[in-house]
Amino acid sequence: MLMRITITLALVAGTAIGLAAQSIYTPARGSAERKTILDALRVPVERDLKQKIVFSAEHFNVMGTWAFVGGDPQRPGGGRPDYRGTRYWDAVRDDMFDNNFFALMRKTGGRWRVVTYAIGCTDVCYADWWRRYRAPKAIFPYTE
Repeated sequence: MLMRITITLALVAGTAIGLAAQSIYTPARGSAERKTILDALRVPVERDLKQKIVFSAEHFNVMGTWAFVGGDPQRPGGGRPDYRGTRYWDAVRDDMFDNNFFALMRKTGGRWRVVTYAIGCTDVCYADWWRRYRAPKAIFPYTE
């Protein structure tokens, strides 16, 4: 009987720890975790935009090994990036572009990596990412 109670308590404690580890949180501004996630995203975005970028993150949700980040890309001194000479220029010029970014990140092998990202969405471009990439639906501000 004592063994059964001990096993039951261990299972309950393990489940509680697992659930706590899977809660959604936003890394604090200036924290090492936030910087690490944004730095991992910065590499492909700066390559794509052909300029230095800082992120103004309006949505930043982390759950376990997954993170969703969304907001506005900016120049280091502030203001909108210069999209001339990028693959986004035609959309910007034709007013079919919003100055935003969305990214799905995953921590694997101890490092945060970009699963996918989008820039300039005029709709909810990430709505199906939870299904497409098997990410936790709860980290996204909107899903289908």
